[in-house]
Formats: sequence, structure tokens, C-alpha cells
Amino acid sequence: MKVITICGSMRFQNEMIKAAAELETKQGLCVLQPVYNCGGDAYSEQELQKLAAAHYKKIDISDAIYVVNVGGYIGESTTREIEYAKRLNKEIVYMEQLWLF
Repeated sequence: MKVITICGSMRFQNEMIKAAAELETKQGLCVLQPVYNCGGDAYSEQELQKLAAAHYKKIDISDAIYVVNVGGYIGESTTREIEYAKRLNKEIVYMEQLWLF
């Protein structure tokens, strides 16, 4: 079974949750997701650093990443995650096709 980590801007948290469900139920993948802040208090800087380290570890143990890029949007953090995955020779799958001109 292929392991895949969801990456994307937290503004797309609902889309990431839906994508994870579809990837698991329809594709039979094991999906690792970021931790979402569901209306709770904002995370401290130390907590954010721990969450980031855990997310990169998820990429380490994954076969691929799945980038949730609604409307083609890829922010700075997600760009860093993509570059990290590339350095590890991970497969990179985009939710929406990227148009290169």
C-alpha cells in the first residue's frame, strides 16, 4: 500500500480533508495529513515548529506527496515541502494541473 502525505495551505483545510478521504476510499492509499486547527486557540511558535517537524517526518516516510493547490495556489510553506520531497525523490501529485507557459 502506497503512503502519501497531504500538503497545502491551511486555507484549504476542508479540501485537504476531502482529498484524504477520497484517496483512502477510492484509491486505497494510506494518507498522512497535517494537523488542523479546528477553531481552537492559535498555536505558539514552539508548537508550530513541532508541527512542521512532524509534517516533514511524514514526508520522509511517504512514497509521495499530494499537493492540494486549489486554483493553482501554492504558498511558501508548501513550496518548501515540495522542494524537500523533490530532494528525497518522492513522487509529487498535484490536485489541480499546473499550467507552465
